[in-house]
Amino acid sequence: MNDLASLLIPPAMRALRFNRTFVTAEGARRRIREATVRPDAYGPPRTLRRDVRVDVVRDRGWPVYTLTPVAGPPVGGVVYAHGGGWVNEIKRQQWAMAADVAAGAGVVVTVPIYPLVPWGTARPVRDRVVELVRESAERHGRTGVLGDSAGGQIVLSAALALRDDGVRLPATVLVSPALDLTWSNPRIPEVQPSDPWLATPGGVVLAEAWSGGLPLTDPVVSPLFGELAGLGPLTVFTGTRDVLNPDAHLLAQKARAAGVDVELVEAAGQLHVYPVLPTAPGRAAAEVLVERFSRALRP
Repeated sequence: MNDLASLLIPPAMRALRFNRTFVTAEGARRRIREATVRPDAYGPPRTLRRDVRVDVVRDRGWPVYTLTPVAGPPVGGVVYAHGGGWVNEIKRQQWAMAADVAAGAGVVVTVPIYPLVPWGTARPVRDRVVELVRESAERHGRTGVLGDSAGGQIVLSAALALRDDGVRLPATVLVSPALDLTWSNPRIPEVQPSDPWLATPGGVVLAEAWSGGLPLTDPVVSPLFGELAGLGPLTVFTGTRDVLNPDAHLLAQKARAAGVDVELVEAAGQLHVYPVLPTAPGRAAAEVLVERFSRALRP
């Protein structure tokens, strides 16, 4: 049975028009203009857990944060790319997830504040995330990647590039990832009525802006179109009330066919990025997420 929060959050999202960026093309264009003129704050909340130390450097124009557990020496690293439709900055709930991974798995979590549309585009952001993964591995040892929503697209594209360079990541964890930016899955219209958050019209506008002129089917933009053989273990969290859910199933099917060790963690009745939401299924998924990194990265 769903908990009370799971029942109350979807109607609250509809009342607050959480989908206004996505439900129309003009809504997406309006959000790009708003975010360009009045950028959102991105820093971590002061209430972030105290057993994690927060540091930041500015590297080639990007603020790059690290979250380091204070209980003992870290056993590895995770590079986390946040979601937000490539137009919204990292939020408090995403910072909390990153801090939970750092403390719970005993790893240094690197959080780049990457440029958003219209300034940021897929290839340069992907390339810099690849560099950050390499840097984390050099400094902290075994390094995995974590991404939710738009960030899932970024880190899976980065994992593919690293695989092409002979680097097999020990853990790639995706939370409600954006995988196919053509938004062409025929099952999306079936899921759409139950999703109070995402929709195709605005998603297409944001995808085109993020592509930077690359074809939407280029794996740098839409990793579902990439060859998956040779990837390391893959964990994908998805809720059934998320229009990205059908593509999560396609990714799992394609990965298994390519010989990839893949785990699809699906929660019936749950929303987009449900592991960061204050629901019982979300909290349970968040614990699984931390455990996957702990298991993959510890010696």
